[in-house]
Amino acid sequence: MIKKCLFPAAGYGTRFLPATKSMPKEMLPVVNKPLIQYGVEEAIEAGLSNMAIVTGRGKRAMEDHFDVSYELEHQIEGSDKELHLEGIRNIMESCTFSYTRQIEMKGLGHAILTGEPLIGDEAFAVVLADDLCLADEDDGDGDGVLAQMVKLYKQFRCSIVAVEEVPMEEVHKYGVIKGEMIRDDIFQVSEMVEKPATEDAPSNLAIIGRYILTPDIFDILRETTPGVGGEIQITDALMKQAKEGCVLGYKFKGKRFDCGSIAGFIDATNYCFKKFY
Repeated sequence: MIKKCLFPAAGYGTRFLPATKSMPKEMLPVVNKPLIQYGVEEAIEAGLSNMAIVTGRGKRAMEDHFDVSYELEHQIEGSDKELHLEGIRNIMESCTFSYTRQIEMKGLGHAILTGEPLIGDEAFAVVLADDLCLADEDDGDGDGVLAQMVKLYKQFRCSIVAVEEVPMEEVHKYGVIKGEMIRDDIFQVSEMVEKPATEDAPSNLAIIGRYILTPDIFDILRETTPGVGGEIQITDALMKQAKEGCVLGYKFKGKRFDCGSIAGFIDATNYCFKKFY
């Protein structure tokens, strides 16, 4: 049903300067694997096979990462170092990659709209690679966040945003939803605000970087005027969609690290090192 996953990956990553001056933030390694690879692996686990990446200037390293490196592979052929490439080789055999460039940075909504030629007229997932999400094997059936959302889409056939509770003093960093509880982890969205002040926030349910979107979102984004920060916000487009039909907020099972912040990136590195290495 859903086969395509869009990765908006054209941002500058200014919170990690000077490291991101010439390196995409999506290529920052959590232990020995870049953030974008964690996101692609999550998408593959959810049954998605077509990765559509919206890039920008200076982002060529992502394309090279998901490609053959003949010189490197020749140099390490037959050595134990070759084992380190098994994961990325499996990814390259499991899915296809397509790319387009976002010429101007006009917000997440604009980045998603830029990816329309790669998606077409079908429902699709969106992953923001700097939100690192990991399955919690002790909570639920061990599915990743995107796999959980794909199962939910099969039931409800509408746009879905992943949400988690955050401290009220942090709501200004996120899009925030309010809605009617359908079950203890699903809300039918009635209100959605981008980066509200604490006193204006409708709840503490913050949207994180996982979405399932129906294709009509592209037409809505084309008509969406710039909002907070002078950017085209996906939350504004989703709010229009919610008024006309149904948008769900889903409290996912698993762990999420904000790797767009230095503190979150360090937390993710420490967690992954202890869990996987």
